[in-house]
Amino acid sequence: MDNVPSFCSSLSSEENGPETGDSSSTEDGLVDAFGDLAALPVEVGERRPTCLRCRRPEKVCLCPFLPPQPLEVSTCLYVVQHPAEESRVLRTVPLLAACLPQEKCNVIVGRRFNEEKHPELAAVCRDSRTLILYPGPKSQNLEELVQYQEVGTLKHNVIIIDGTWSQAKNMFLKNSLFHLPKQVQLSRTLSSQYVIRTQPSNICLSTLECAAVALSILEQNDHIQEVLLRPLKALCSFQLQHGAQIHHSKEHLLKNGMYDKPMPKNKRKIKRMEKLITDNSVCPR
Repeated sequence: MDNVPSFCSSLSSEENGPETGDSSSTEDGLVDAFGDLAALPVEVGERRPTCLRCRRPEKVCLCPFLPPQPLEVSTCLYVVQHPAEESRVLRTVPLLAACLPQEKCNVIVGRRFNEEKHPELAAVCRDSRTLILYPGPKSQNLEELVQYQEVGTLKHNVIIIDGTWSQAKNMFLKNSLFHLPKQVQLSRTLSSQYVIRTQPSNICLSTLECAAVALSILEQNDHIQEVLLRPLKALCSFQLQHGAQIHHSKEHLLKNGMYDKPMPKNKRKIKRMEKLITDNSVCPR
């Protein structure tokens, strides 16, 4: 970079020189200058070696916190992932996939899904055993759904939308396939432990947490939730020990007068933020 100013000044002096000067010398100088630039070595960024199981850099591998063997479950998960989630460093889906058998955790990336391009997903959506985990007025509480169900009588499929809350809402509304399965939601007494990423409210959970709670309910085995949340707790603990800050939810910041960002001017966004303070009955989407 230090060579750029001097190179530019030499160009300007040539432009201000007498018109009778030899232009070939200027052209030769340009060729030589660009030749020198082209000869500079190109620095290629080396990617850190990645663990094949947890998908974390090897130096911060979380495999010691994963189960020795994939958990045996009858429920089949379908994680419909927004493309932006693939590039996030602190994502939870790879940890979820590392804890389950490959055929029990299917990750499908995209924004729009239809019967023609995604026939397998469409078939799952039309299956009467399929549930979609998405809160709302039409959602049934998952605990109530399985309260009188005998263990092992029904093997469910569960669809979880992986993305920010606005991305998940957009994907749910614009994909008619997602309106076919029975819509369910989790207990409102839960609180997220994914403290290194900001959530809209205290009751909003990460994808891994949603899967952990849903599986423990459907499989009627609380141990599953404990095992699945172990690597998430380790991830958050490691990040906090190395400079990360605890991210309180927007709901917490607003209620405690700690929200330091400019308030939105859009009326719809203002109403949404007011709802965070006054209404905890649903997780805002």
